[in-house]
Amino acid sequence: MLADQLKIYLAETGISATETQQQQLVGFVTMLNKWNKAYNLTSVRDPEQMLIRHVMDSLVVSPYLKGQRFIDVGTGPGLPGIPLAILNPDKEFVLLDSLGKRIRFQKQVQFELKINNITSVESRVEAYEPEQKFDGVISRAFASIEDMLTWCHHLPADNGQFYALKGQLSDAEMASIPNEFTVTETISLTVPKLDEQRHLLKLTKK
Repeated sequence: MLADQLKIYLAETGISATETQQQQLVGFVTMLNKWNKAYNLTSVRDPEQMLIRHVMDSLVVSPYLKGQRFIDVGTGPGLPGIPLAILNPDKEFVLLDSLGKRIRFQKQVQFELKINNITSVESRVEAYEPEQKFDGVISRAFASIEDMLTWCHHLPADNGQFYALKGQLSDAEMASIPNEFTVTETISLTVPKLDEQRHLLKLTKK
């Protein structure tokens, strides 16, 4: 049962979620699995792997988020934005993606699972001009750090931060970070049942 596995994984990571939040997280995996067959939203085909590689992989970032208003760029089917929004109902998340089928899926998730703190936007990131800037700009497997910073430089508020979710960190990628940005923190993340490196890089404009 996905619900039982989720309970175990949450306990392993020390993340607390209410029963309602756990039901929403499992509901998200169920919907992703169902829609994936028709719309090919993720290369992960197995719901148990979705729970690990998508939901838990997103949730482990939650303790490091600072602020109220976040944008998840290149969110795909809503990762990490939807799991993070479920876990943080007091924060706002804008989910940005350029593909209509992904946005349609997100809106259906929002409707069916009654998630009130997400807004889905269909746009290329360079073309998106928010009315209000963000405390945090999050990206997961979206692009190189250099590209992320170049394309998203207009999104954070004055004291806003970039949160780049990466697997293994390469020296070349780190060396290519533009000079006007600085890495404030590099955090190693542990995802239950995932024997792969995961890192969270926090960056700010100098």
